[in-house]
Amino acid sequence: MRVNILEAKNNLSRLIKSAQAGEDVVIANRGEPVVRLVPVAVDKRKRGKGNGRAILEWLKAHPLPDYARRSEKEIEADIQEARNSWD
Repeated sequence: MRVNILEAKNNLSRLIKSAQAGEDVVIANRGEPVVRLVPVAVDKRKRGKGNGRAILEWLKAHPLPDYARRSEKEIEADIQEARNSWD
C-alpha cells in the first residue's frame, strides 16, 4: 500500500496495524516513496513472565545485609514520619 504524507498523518493508527499485520506500507512525498513502515523485531527473551522470575532468583542469590532489611511496618512508619515533618 502506498499513501501520501497527509493520508499517513490522518490514518497513522490504521497504517501501523497494517504494517504489523505484514502489509507493505510505503509513505510517499509528492509521489516519490520516502518511508516504509515495518514492524520492529522483538526479542522474545526480553518479554513475558520470565523476567520477574529472573529478578527474584537474583534477589535470592544476593540478599540484602541485615542492617538494610526493614519490615513493611518500619518503612511505612518512616514514610509517615517524613510526611508529618512537611507540615
